[in-house]
Amino acid sequence: MTAKRYTSGFSGDNTFGLTLLFAHGVGSHKEQWEPTIERIFLTQATKERHHQIREAWSFDWQNHGDAALVNEEALRGRHEGVSIYEWAPAIIEFVLSPRMVGHRIVPLGHSAGAGAMMLTTKSFLLSHLPYVSLILIEPTMITREMFEAHFDDRIRSMEMSVGATEVRRDVWPDREEAFRWLSRRFPFRTWDPRVVRLLVEQGLYQKSPGSKAVSLKCDRKQEAISYPDVDGHFEATTELARVCRTLPVHVIWGTSNDMFPDYFQDSLTDATQGRIVASASKVHGAGHLVMQEKPDHLALKICEALDTISPYLSFRSRL
Repeated sequence: MTAKRYTSGFSGDNTFGLTLLFAHGVGSHKEQWEPTIERIFLTQATKERHHQIREAWSFDWQNHGDAALVNEEALRGRHEGVSIYEWAPAIIEFVLSPRMVGHRIVPLGHSAGAGAMMLTTKSFLLSHLPYVSLILIEPTMITREMFEAHFDDRIRSMEMSVGATEVRRDVWPDREEAFRWLSRRFPFRTWDPRVVRLLVEQGLYQKSPGSKAVSLKCDRKQEAISYPDVDGHFEATTELARVCRTLPVHVIWGTSNDMFPDYFQDSLTDATQGRIVASASKVHGAGHLVMQEKPDHLALKICEALDTISPYLSFRSRL
């Protein structure tokens, strides 16, 4: 797993502040969080020290972004892809490393990354959860029963995602041509231009040293195989019901249900099934790709959730 660390000014000296951990969705990469991270740092900078940001980390799924290049040889024999069941333990190892001792940690996950972050709580007793809160953004989490009740609809949606991925262009003569091409086509033309630029600069790589030609770091086959891999998301939904009474869990959606209808969202926050979230909010004018489309608006919703965290809650107090 590859990662990037972000700080701002003297934030790294603020041991009272929050440490944010970010996980992306299928087909994305760690740098696409950067506009959101920047706005969070700026918004929280003038608040009380315990609501400021100490540091942020963004992770690449093992078959996405820079991790896909590091793991290139190993991935050639992984026709089944890399499940969030395998991403979650890598994140746990980071959380339990000496680097995170004494940090007040808040995991944030978008789409499949939300499921991965939710699964990281499975290894802990409720009295030993290593987080002070958890934020799920457009999570692709659902109960098995709800999935089967709407089976045809869910399968049709996954098949569309897989089909679009398999035929999508993934090679360009240079980065500028890639930026122009992506900016004119759906869904990239709906994205914030900063995020499109980050895709071009950080999500592509030069195919050979002597050529300007660039290609996606995440192989199309690895991306496509991730969409039907749903078992981890079923279990993440079960895990949400286990931890939500102990750990404040916030859910953020876009107002456009372009991928997940109301029944999907309502099921995840069904209090009658024990899934009692601390808050559920929506980013206006955004769909499932809210982190790509409205990074600043998403950041403000995240900050609203961060502001509810008790200054007295810490990892140490949970041990």
